[in-house]
This record gives sequence, structure tokens and C-alpha cells, in this order.
Amino acid sequence: MQREIFANLSPLDHRYYLSDPKLADQLSRYLSEGALIAYELEVELALVKVLARRGLCPDKAVSQVEAACGSITALEVYQEEEKTRHNIRALVNCLRRRVDDDVKPYIHLAATSMDILDTANSLRFKAASSQVIVPALLELEALLIQIARREKDTLQMGRTHGQHAVPITFGFAVAEYVSRLGERIKLVESTAANLRGKFAGAVGAYNASSLFFDDPENFEAEVLAEGGLKPAGISTQIVEPEYMLDFIHALISTFGILANLADDFRHLQRSEIGEVGEYFARDQVGSSTMPHKRNPWNFEHVKSLWKEFTPRILTVYMDQISEHQRDLTNSASQRFLVEIAAGLVLATKRLAKVLGKLAVDRERMRENFNLSSQMVIAEPLYILLATAGHPDAHECVRKLTLQAQQEGRPLPELVAASGELAPYLAKFTARQRQALTSPELYLGQAVRKVETTCQRWEKYLAARGEK
Repeated sequence: MQREIFANLSPLDHRYYLSDPKLADQLSRYLSEGALIAYELEVELALVKVLARRGLCPDKAVSQVEAACGSITALEVYQEEEKTRHNIRALVNCLRRRVDDDVKPYIHLAATSMDILDTANSLRFKAASSQVIVPALLELEALLIQIARREKDTLQMGRTHGQHAVPITFGFAVAEYVSRLGERIKLVESTAANLRGKFAGAVGAYNASSLFFDDPENFEAEVLAEGGLKPAGISTQIVEPEYMLDFIHALISTFGILANLADDFRHLQRSEIGEVGEYFARDQVGSSTMPHKRNPWNFEHVKSLWKEFTPRILTVYMDQISEHQRDLTNSASQRFLVEIAAGLVLATKRLAKVLGKLAVDRERMRENFNLSSQMVIAEPLYILLATAGHPDAHECVRKLTLQAQQEGRPLPELVAASGELAPYLAKFTARQRQALTSPELYLGQAVRKVETTCQRWEKYLAARGEK
């Protein structure tokens, strides 16, 4: 009987997956416990294939084990584990009862549990990365490029420390995330591709396989090649943990970029800023008591997921430590790595959905810019005065800004009326004067950087065959 979804313990099973069953099925294919058992069976089959190829077991073993792997269920393995109190031995028993007696000795021959488990984990995370995680990130990257290009000329006030700074464009603000996310995608791919397996036995020294082969390391490489993996540099009972650590770090640091983007866009939706807005469906409710509310809940949701999963990187670092050739202190914690990957995919999909319908209020951006546009000239004025020979340009301009604020007068007006500054102003070129009279043009290379950044990552997507 299938368990009712709301009886499950993890919010991933009901709160998030119910709204996207297709995504749930995709993730389950690689990240569920049933998927892990399926990948463990793949490793056991790879072993038998190589043993048969090397003439150590009957040829029929391959077809029998392959058929057995296709019929074993996760439930059966777990029921067997209730007897054995050992997960991999339970898996082996389920295989052995489905093959001929003369094939049974070759099931799990010369293997230790972690040969199977660590290799299976590397296989499934590598597959999840290429089939689900990276495609979702690439979809988001393409969307960010689209928004950055569309808004490359949209004037926006740059903000540092939450204060108005100097002008940029909204496209420039988005292009930052195009670049940062693009680099993380490459890191996720490279660390996933570098996940390793092992078939080196109980302490990693090939003790058991050396009984049969003069080249046990080649034997290990041959078994792992069946699944497209390479051996770790040197294993103990477990694969060197840094390969998985690097991969999870790539996922977590990618998560951080999504949370940073979500937080920026959440703040831009503040009532007093109001420069962007989430799409609100006709029947959607923003508050249980305030009918007028339009909360930035999707962006907040992404940040909330990040808050949950990011601290788990500390556990992955702690799992680097295993006494001597192995202890079991990572056995429970390792099971939760799948939730980090699932959480990242969920956050990515959520961002893509909301950004695809993002409302950009360009007029409000201009209004917000105008609130302090006259003060923007303080930076170019100070720099130009300094290069024109003023002995203390920064202090001079600082005092002028204070005077402008106290008297409620535009800074350009005070500059034009200053007899002290006239000799220096006369040295300015027409282009330099324009920065003082048209602060909206004081954009530096913002628009060009949008173009070059988008071009770079569009080229990357095109090389991958992405649209």
C-alpha cells in the first residue's frame, strides 16, 4: 500500500513536491532511497560483468544478475535488512536468492560495503547533476541573460549599505548574477564530473582482489568504468571525502547566489522602493488578515530554503574526518545530502518561475533616482576638482553636500555659484561638465558590461546547445 504523502516526515515530500509532481519524479529518480538501491545494484552488476570478462565467473552470471537487479525492490531490501541489520548484506542476499548456486559465490566477490555505497552515491549525484540540477540552473541563467539585456538601459540608482550611491542600470544589477551564477554552474559541473568511486576492499589496500588479480588497481578501474567513474587517488574503506565535499560546496555556494538575488529583489519590492514586483494571480492571497498585501513571498521562500540547507555544509566538513581507515560517524549524516541537492533545484525552479513574470517599474526607478540625483555629482565633482589642482577637493565637496542638505538647495546650484571653484571648473572638458549637469548619464561602463557579460554567457550556453 502506498504511503499517503502527508504522512511523510520531510517537508520536501509534501510542501514542495505536491505542486510539481513531474519535478518530484525527476528528483526521485536519482535522490530517493529507491534510487540509491538501484545504483547499488548497478555497481554489483558492474562487478559481475568484469569478473565474467576476466574469466573468473560463468558468463551466465551477467544475465542472471542483470535480471535480478531489475526485479529487486527497495522494500524487499529493507525487509531483509531487518534480519541482517546490515544494508549491503541485505542487498546481496536479495541478489543471491535470484541466481543459480554456481553464480552465488561471485555476488559481491572481493567487495566491501563502501565499495558499493560510495560508488553508488557518486554515480547518482553525477547523474542528478547532469540530468536535473545543471539543466535547471541553465534555464535560470538564460532567463537572467534575457532580463539583463532587456533592462540594460533602464536607469536605476545604485545602492551601497542600503543608501543611494551612483547610477547604474537595472540590467547591470542583473548582469552581476548572470556572471556569478554562470561561474557556479561550471563549478557544479566540474565537481560532479570529478566524483569518484572505489573498488579497493575493506581498508582500501586491495587485499581481497589481490587474491585473484595481479593488477587489482586495473580491476578497480575496469569495474568503475562500467558506470563512467574513475577511482579515487587512494581509498581507505571509503572514498576520499573531498570529492563529495567539493561537489556539495558547489551546490551550497550556488544556493548562496540564488539567495542573494532573491534578497535583492525582495528589497526592491519594499513599499517605499517598489521598483519590481512579483506576479500576483487573480485568486492569490497575500495576508490572512490584510487583503491589500502583495508580499514578495517567492523571493522570501528561496532565502528561507537557503537558510535551511546552507548550515549543513558544516556537517559535510565534519564528515571529512573518519578514524583510521573508517568509522561510521558519517553513516546517518550522509543520507541527508540528497536534500541539499533537492532544495537547490526547488529554489532554482521557484526563482525561474517568478522571474519569468517579473514586473519592472521603470518609472518608479526613475523617481527613486531623482530623489538624490543632484547629489550624484558629488563623486565626479570631487574627482575632477582634484585632477584640476584643487588642494582638498574631497573636503570641499563634502561641505557643499552638507550645505545643500541644510539649505534645501540643489548641489549643482551651489557649485555654479561658488567663486572659489570657478577657476577649476573652467578646466573641465565638455564631457566632464556633462557628468555634473546630467547625472543620469554618469553610468560609466554599466551598459557595456551588460553586453559583454551577456555575450560571454550566451556563448557558453550556445556551446552547450542551450537556447
